[in-house]
Amino acid sequence: MSLFIPCPVDSVERATAFYSALGRTLNTEMSDHNVSCFAIAPEHYVMLGSREMYASVGGVEELIGGPATPSKVTVSFDLDSREAMDAIVERASAAGGRIGDTDDYSFMYQRQFDDPDGYHYSPFWMKPDAQTTA
Repeated sequence: MSLFIPCPVDSVERATAFYSALGRTLNTEMSDHNVSCFAIAPEHYVMLGSREMYASVGGVEELIGGPATPSKVTVSFDLDSREAMDAIVERASAAGGRIGDTDDYSFMYQRQFDDPDGYHYSPFWMKPDAQTTA
C-alpha cells in the first residue's frame, strides 16, 4: 500500500529546496510546477503542492491552512541512529525549519521540527539495548 501525505505550501520552490536539503528523494514523475512529491519511506510520499492547486480540488478551500496554523498531524518516522537523528534536525534547521523539543527517554531518542510551512515532524530512534529489555 502506498501512502501520500498532501501538504499545501506557500512556495513549491521553497518547499522543494527544504525537503531536498533534508536528503529526501524527489519523485520527478509525480512532480511539476504545482507540486513536488518526495519519498519519505518506501511507498510513502509527501506531496507539497501550491495552496492554489489544493484549493482547486473540490471542497477543501476552508482546509488550506498556513504556517501560523498549527499542524493537526505529526509525521513521525524512525531513523537508524542517534547521529542520523541529529543530522536530519541540523539539516532542517539550516534549511529554515523551526526546531522543537528533544526527548531522550530510556528507550527512545526523539527530536521535533517544523518545516517552513508549519508541518510538524517527530523523527525518533529506538535504543537497541532498551528494545530487548522493554
